[in-house]
Amino acid sequence: MNFSAKQIVFISFMLFSMFFGAGNLIFPPFLGQSAGDHLWTALAGFIISAVGLPILGVIAVAKAGNFNELNQRVHPLFAVIFPFLIYIAIGPGLAIPRAGSLAFEMGLAPFLPENLVGSSLALFVYSIVFFGLVAWLCMFPSKLIDLFGKLLTPILLALIAIIFVKSLIDPIGSFETPKDNYISNPVFQGFLDGYLTMDALAALAFGIVIANTLKLQGVVDNKKRSLYMIYAGLGAGLLLTVIYLILGYLGAASSSLGKTENGAQILANVMTHLFGQSGTFILGLVFTIACFCVSIGLVTSCSQFFANAIPKINYKTWVIILAVLSTAIANLGLTEILKISVPILGMIYPIAIVVILLGLFDDLIKKSRQIYITVVSFVALFSIIDTINKTFLANKWSGALEILPFYSEGIGWMVPALIGLIIGFLLGLFSKKPLEA
Repeated sequence: MNFSAKQIVFISFMLFSMFFGAGNLIFPPFLGQSAGDHLWTALAGFIISAVGLPILGVIAVAKAGNFNELNQRVHPLFAVIFPFLIYIAIGPGLAIPRAGSLAFEMGLAPFLPENLVGSSLALFVYSIVFFGLVAWLCMFPSKLIDLFGKLLTPILLALIAIIFVKSLIDPIGSFETPKDNYISNPVFQGFLDGYLTMDALAALAFGIVIANTLKLQGVVDNKKRSLYMIYAGLGAGLLLTVIYLILGYLGAASSSLGKTENGAQILANVMTHLFGQSGTFILGLVFTIACFCVSIGLVTSCSQFFANAIPKINYKTWVIILAVLSTAIANLGLTEILKISVPILGMIYPIAIVVILLGLFDDLIKKSRQIYITVVSFVALFSIIDTINKTFLANKWSGALEILPFYSEGIGWMVPALIGLIIGFLLGLFSKKPLEA
């Protein structure tokens, strides 16, 4: 079956909606306000990492055929443990319940009476409705293209376009002097900000949804399915880039509206300035749709993964399990969950990046298991040590770890990866027969 350009656009919309959550709304405005006059160079760095890495992740999965095949090139045991950690961390362990909580805080709480804003009952009722709708829609994965591509994504994009056009008609303010690292090195600081979105993990997780959706749409040829996944990734990347440029601009122009602590406050100030009291409603709608789309994408991808990993429990049962877990965690509060999930995310993210890069350059390394094993092992060892240092030792080892270039910027794993690459190459060079994945 051949897809038309219109169908590929809808798949791109679907993937974009799955990526674009509350965090993606908040990061660019804060970058924009901090970068000021250096906005466009900072955004260039941000887009390289916040858009480039996730889209490369989709392409890597597409090239390999599926996420499992990509992981099998490292080791069969790795192919079990690593995806499990990813799906737990970005699923019920953090991202799904957080999306529900943020949708409540930004979409409903501003309109509640003061005595109900902090009420556990209000959040409980909202989360049941929110995740109930998420679970119901996830029961029909073949309909996701229509849901995302024809309804939710166009609404979200239209709302953001209205905000942007209004900001041009009624200018918010001028760009101000950049702050902190945006003064001397805006591109690199922007890159680091985008890196911290950790969307590359989501890219690996969402690959299974796009692949399965294409299968349900009748695309059974593996090469054709991989090609459509790449098209979808590039289309989603283009949409993300445009939206990040708009949000960054809004943030940079908002400096005159007062000091803020985060991107959510910046957007709230911008919307009040542009639309008055109705701006709160529009912003709440944008956050709600974004969180709703991400929740559907995450529940679907996690359920499909666990249904494949544990076939005794079917997909629909996993949807219900994850929806119930997310509801419970969202109501218990995310503070403790963040203490556990954030270090795990920080530990596995560098591993995900090198797996993506190895998958992209697989033709050059000829599926050499030596290189896969050594690069992933060195990066994993560094990540485990770094996580122990930050989580349990109050940074006691930081003095030694700072010997590594860029460690303080959060990308100290690059040198271990390079060492692993050299060692893996030498092992493959001197081995009698290269090992194939």
